[in-house]
Amino acid sequence: MSQSTTPGETPPIQQLRTLVDLLENPTLARIYTHVLRTEGATVEDLISELDIPQGTAYDYVGRLEDAGLITKARKERPYEFAAEPLSITLTTDGEERTITAELVDAVGRREADQDIDVYLDRHGVDGLATALEYAHEYVDGTVNHRIMAREVDISPLEAEIILQALESVVLEYRDE
Repeated sequence: MSQSTTPGETPPIQQLRTLVDLLENPTLARIYTHVLRTEGATVEDLISELDIPQGTAYDYVGRLEDAGLITKARKERPYEFAAEPLSITLTTDGEERTITAELVDAVGRREADQDIDVYLDRHGVDGLATALEYAHEYVDGTVNHRIMAREVDISPLEAEIILQALESVVLEYRDE
């Protein structure tokens, strides 16, 4: 028997839709990442620091809050928001993929980093997630661009470019 949700709760499929939007919408991803990494983030901060239109900022914050991906850390105006790092594992046909805050951050950098943008266009979010896994090993020194290129079947140059682009993402999340 199905259950209806109480007012203020977002149905699970709507939450999933917002999560998927994080991986498809770089601006939404940047907002989530900013709230995650900035204590006491306000909508005004998002508008000024991320150069996002006011209407977009309020709309996207509302969507993230409705989906439970961010919460109000301060109940009075100006509202301050907080987020917890997300980690959701999806399994399809025996293949597992984990969506993390780190992956969302990498997607959010698409607008500012042409290398990530091109890689996403060519290989999609799954390809970026795979490259991010290799970037961890690259930072550790256990893999190089040639190994990634051979195993993922891309050119060594493309592997080197994406590994260098993702290196800063990996390093930022290592510090936590």
